[in-house]
Amino acid sequence: MPAASPRPTQRIDGRTARSERTRAAIVEAHVALIRDGDLRPTADRIAKQAGVSLRALWSHFADMEALFAASGQLILDQRDAAYEPIPLDLPLDRRIDAYCRQRARMLELIAPAAKASALKEPFSLALQEYRRSHTIRVSDELASLFPEIGDDKDLLNALTTTSTWPAWGTLRDAMGLDVEAARAALTRTVTALLTR
Repeated sequence: MPAASPRPTQRIDGRTARSERTRAAIVEAHVALIRDGDLRPTADRIAKQAGVSLRALWSHFADMEALFAASGQLILDQRDAAYEPIPLDLPLDRRIDAYCRQRARMLELIAPAAKASALKEPFSLALQEYRRSHTIRVSDELASLFPEIGDDKDLLNALTTTSTWPAWGTLRDAMGLDVEAARAALTRTVTALLTR
């Protein structure tokens, strides 16, 4: 029986690589426009920012919902890249301080996207899923960083609520606090919940 011939190595042809670069450029352009304050970028503005035609945009994304999903994933990836693990052996007060400093930094990082999402989220399943995913990540981080929570679901829910965008947006936008004052409020709330 003859030996099986080796499988050919998979190669990405030039067209596929170009297509992936175009798709990535569109997603990056969408996120960049939002970060620059354009909370409702149109397909025309996204295509122009990406340096592609409108036709190219629509050939890569069936609709804006598909673009929202891809952009949401990019923002989650950027958030993950910026995350710095907090040592679990630190005393509680130092873990709280490190957590609140990091949350403030992360919430400032996602602020433009969170504001843009809030405008369309009621009508977008992709954006609703993005928010759920982000909230689950925050809850999981809290549960692993603070074993003091134990099985207290109400405590975990309270900590998650105070650590996510709606609470931060209230502190920063509705109340007009600067980052340091908002972080101090977050720290006080987390401390009060964990040391009650």
